[in-house]
Amino acid sequence: MRRQPNPQLLNYLGEYDPHLASLTLALREIVLEEAPRAIESLVKGYALAIGFSFTGKPMKDGFCHIVTYSSHVNIGFNRGALLPDPHGMLHGTGKLIRHITIRNHDDLDRPHVRRFLQAAIQQVNDPPKQSSPKSTPQKTKPAPSSRRKQ
Repeated sequence: MRRQPNPQLLNYLGEYDPHLASLTLALREIVLEEAPRAIESLVKGYALAIGFSFTGKPMKDGFCHIVTYSSHVNIGFNRGALLPDPHGMLHGTGKLIRHITIRNHDDLDRPHVRRFLQAAIQQVNDPPKQSSPKSTPQKTKPAPSSRRKQ
């Protein structure tokens, strides 16, 4: 079942070119098809961002975000630098976030968009197991002396 967009999202998108608004909504549908239980969080600044998570904490627990700019739309992956990308499809130079730029509806039909999205969802559903803590030498007290004073 299709989830209706938040009225505030539609209001914000009214400030953008209709083509970009349409791309944003179509990309949102793809995300929600892959993650129907995802919680959306809106942020409006110089661009419009929709963060997606399963906890309502898109900064901490988010798996992806859609950002609408004045000339294009990006789908960003919060831990994208950790995703396998043998063909160099993801862009970005930050520590973790990577994105794909979407300029037209044909870009949405490319299979790598859904593959990266599915992998990003898997990251938050199966976070990497923490390695066992490194052993550190314990400081020990010297054993009490068994010598008796004579």
